[in-house]
Amino acid sequence: LAGGYLSVMTLGWIGLIWGAGTWGRNWRLQRRPVPEGDLPRVSICIPARNESKSIAACVRSALAQDYPNLEVLVCDDRSEDDTAQQALEAAAGDGRFRLISGEEPAAGWAGKPWACQRLARESEGEILVFVDADVQLSSWVITASVGEQQEREAALVSLFGDWDLRSFWETTVIPVVGWLIRGTVNLDEVNSPTSATAFANGQFILVERQAYERVGGHGAVRAEVLEDVRLAKAFKTRALKTALLHAPGSFRVRLYTGLSEIVSGYQKNLYEGLDRRLSLGLGAILFVFIGTLFPFFLLVGLLLGKLQLGWAFSSVWLIWLGGLCALIPIFRWRIERADGRSGWYAATHLLGNVVLVWILLRAIFSLETEWKGRRFVDGKADG
Repeated sequence: LAGGYLSVMTLGWIGLIWGAGTWGRNWRLQRRPVPEGDLPRVSICIPARNESKSIAACVRSALAQDYPNLEVLVCDDRSEDDTAQQALEAAAGDGRFRLISGEEPAAGWAGKPWACQRLARESEGEILVFVDADVQLSSWVITASVGEQQEREAALVSLFGDWDLRSFWETTVIPVVGWLIRGTVNLDEVNSPTSATAFANGQFILVERQAYERVGGHGAVRAEVLEDVRLAKAFKTRALKTALLHAPGSFRVRLYTGLSEIVSGYQKNLYEGLDRRLSLGLGAILFVFIGTLFPFFLLVGLLLGKLQLGWAFSSVWLIWLGGLCALIPIFRWRIERADGRSGWYAATHLLGNVVLVWILLRAIFSLETEWKGRRFVDGKADG
């Protein structure tokens, strides 16, 4: 049993180390020259609630796009801070910018889908790009993503960009959770028109307006806390092509600023991403514990047993187990370097996985959660 466990774990981590350098290679967003001629109008739609700290940078980056035919709309979703003022100042009178005042969501609607639906209604573009308010776009991303949409004849295009990690807890936890999510997304299946598998990243979703209206817009996901993934599923259900691309350098997003925000934010949507199935949630916890944490616990236990209690067993087991434990931070080192960050963040990998297990436990056994002043019950908007 011990040999079987160590063999499976060793081969598994070697495979993950190899895969860290190849993930998304066949589905990568490519930069393109700025197009000329008659171009479809693009509306960048930014829902914002209490985003005073990030909205200015988001608006400036949206207006700095090299794509020549666009407008930028911000829906100030009844913020309790100066989000609206910050957005207006960042726009600096640019005629392509419009600020929309948010309204109380209709019954049965979550706040973000309601704001996105309002933005879509107010916009003029043939192509809509929904961008979170904590995102900073690179100047070329609209040109590149519109080119991909037209080339692939896709009704929806979504991107995986880069995380902006600053604090200790951000560098410790977000890559662990983020790569657990990304690693479980099969890009070949998501991008296959014949597969029912669907996924989208709400930080950046481009949709063709006619297709968006055909599925009912965000009305199709009006009560969903995980509206991005559900929207992609709505598109695929109607046989509309979708594309999810790995797009390093296309945008940066600072998801959360501290441990409390990280736990609350991921608690809101991580279990929802597992379709709120207890078996999948507990399976994810066992996967993380047995695959990542248990080898270290076992190594420490065997070392203490051999040195302090005189347990008699071959040192080969310790060497093998030590080698397995070395593979785990090597994997984290590789994904950090692949993302352009310091490989030394791997030193906190175990702590990050402990927090991940804690988030999963909280998400599974907490019926209610709150985010930005709004309550969600069993993954749906409350009221």
